[in-house]
Amino acid sequence: MPLAGVRVVEFCHVAAGPFCAMLLADYGAEVIKLEPLEGDGLREWPPHSDGYSENFASLNRGKQSMALDLKREAHRDQARRLMLDADVIVENNRPGVMQRLGLGWDWIGPLRPDLIYCSISAFGQDGPRAAEGGFDLTIQAAAGVMSVTGEADGAPVKCGVPIADFTAGLYAAFTIAALVSRVRAGGPGGHVDVPMFAATLAVSALQTSQFFGTGTDPGKLGSAHPRNAPYQAYPARDGWFAIAAGNNKLWMSVCDVVAIDGLADDARFKTTGGRALHQGALAQALEQRFREAPVSHWLARFGEAGVPCAPINSYSHALDDMQASHLGLVRPMTLPNGHVTRTVGCPVRLDGRPVEVDTRPPALGGAPQAQFSPRPVKRTDASRR
Repeated sequence: MPLAGVRVVEFCHVAAGPFCAMLLADYGAEVIKLEPLEGDGLREWPPHSDGYSENFASLNRGKQSMALDLKREAHRDQARRLMLDADVIVENNRPGVMQRLGLGWDWIGPLRPDLIYCSISAFGQDGPRAAEGGFDLTIQAAAGVMSVTGEADGAPVKCGVPIADFTAGLYAAFTIAALVSRVRAGGPGGHVDVPMFAATLAVSALQTSQFFGTGTDPGKLGSAHPRNAPYQAYPARDGWFAIAAGNNKLWMSVCDVVAIDGLADDARFKTTGGRALHQGALAQALEQRFREAPVSHWLARFGEAGVPCAPINSYSHALDDMQASHLGLVRPMTLPNGHVTRTVGCPVRLDGRPVEVDTRPPALGGAPQAQFSPRPVKRTDASRR
C-alpha cells in the first residue's frame, strides 16, 4: 500500500479529522486514534447496532484506539511518546488547545523536523476568527454554500451531505500525502493548517469566479444550473428524474426525444447561454411534456439518445445500483461487538481493482500502549533529541 509504514497519531473527533485519518488508513497507514476516556463524541450518534455506533464505524475503519485523559500529566506523557515516534499527527481541536496541553507543533516541531503535523479547524490557526468554533452547518453558512442551495424563494438550506467537514478532510489527507512524498525524498515535514472555511470556499470555484467576473453574487436555483439548461430535476408522471444536456449536441438530442413542435427552432434556446437565460420558460415547456409519461419512460428514451440522466435515488437505491455492485463499493464490516454490518469502502480503483481496506472500526481503548513500541526507523539527528 502506498502509505505502508507510515504511523499516524490522531487527536480528532466527529467528522473532518477522523475522515482524514481514515483515508490515510485506507492507503496503508497505521492509525492510532487517541480518544478521551468516554470516547469520541461520534460514538454516541445513532444508529447503534448492539450498542456500537454505525456512524462512528463509517469514519473510523482500520484504526486502533487508545483512551487517554489528557488532563493528566501521565497520560500526556503517553501521548508525547506516541507522537515522537509518529510520522503524522492529525488534530481537529480549536486552535490553542494542543499548545496548552503541551502537545502542539510549537513543542514537537523543533524536535521532529521530519514530522507532518496537520491541524484542522473551523477558521484556521490564526487570524481574527481563529478562536471561533464551527461545525459543518455553520461553515456552510459562513462560506456561502447555503446562499446557493435550495429553491430561489425558499428558506436557507444546507447541503444534505456535510461537505465542509469532508472537503476539509480531503484537503488534509491530500496535503499529508504530498508531504509524505517530500519527507521520503529527504525533505522536511511541516505544520499543515486546514481551515474548513477556506476549504469550503476553495471548492466553490464556479460560484466565486462568477462573483469575481460579474460583481454579482450567485443565487439559489434549486437543482438548476446557472450556465446550462436543461440541466436539472424534472417531474414526470410518477416521480422525478434529472437530465444534464450540457452542450448543443445533447440539446438537440433532448429535442428529438421530447418532440415538442418548434422547440429546436426557438431562437431563445439556440445556444447554451440562451437556454440558461430563458431556462424558466424552457423548464415550463419540458415539464408539461414530461408529466405525460413515467420516469422509466424518460430514462429509457434519454439513455438511448445518450443524454446523461438519472432517477432521484434514495441511498438504498444508489447502494443497490448495478454500478455500485460492479465497483465493489459495499463491503462487509464487523464491529468490535461481533455485529456484522456493511459500509462503503474506498471509491478509488488502483490498477483496475478496488482498494482493499481494513473495514474494522476500533473498540474504545482496545489497543494497549505496549503494542506501539518504538520502531527502528532512521530519523534525523534533530528528531532524536
